[in-house]
Amino acid sequence: MFFELPYWSKLKLRHNLDVMHVEKNVFDTLVGTILDIEGKTKDTIKARLDLERMGIRRGLWMNRDSDKARRDLAFFSMKPNDKKEFLKFVSSVKFPDGYASNIARCVNVDGGKFTGLKSHDCHIFMQRLLPVGIRHLLPEDVVKPIIFLYKYDARDGSLARRGIACWSCQLSLDVSNRKASRRAEKKCTQQGKAQRINYRGLGSI
Repeated sequence: MFFELPYWSKLKLRHNLDVMHVEKNVFDTLVGTILDIEGKTKDTIKARLDLERMGIRRGLWMNRDSDKARRDLAFFSMKPNDKKEFLKFVSSVKFPDGYASNIARCVNVDGGKFTGLKSHDCHIFMQRLLPVGIRHLLPEDVVKPIIFLYKYDARDGSLARRGIACWSCQLSLDVSNRKASRRAEKKCTQQGKAQRINYRGLGSI
């Protein structure tokens, strides 16, 4: 859309994106959806109704009982007990002085959410805490693309080209048709467009 503006080609700086702010927005959306935080999650009733209207992802449609409809917890969101375990893990982590702020004080275990996180805190959280905290609490096909997203170096263009295709396949997993999704992932790998990661080998984190 921006490239269609008449003055766009004459701008000396055609884009000026603050990476840290973008990363914080991604963090808020991703963690809010994983923890099913009200007001932060993108897995809303409207989103479920849109899926139903488009006839896709039947496993995420609203559950209708007689004249009532309810939104069941999605497979990519943590159950209440797992959510509490994750928040307790984050609240117990301590970093060296100067590496990051005291993230533990931003955790509200009883309220089930985070407050007061700065951009750098979100960066450290996603790079160091999130891969370790979710790998035993969420399904493997949810964990792998999230870890890949925060492990690859965006400056390595070749890795980005090889990985984006498989990453897109993984993020579009359909709970009602996971076998087809895994076949698509395998096809990407065979074509040399995927970068496999061992999500259990996180000793370098």
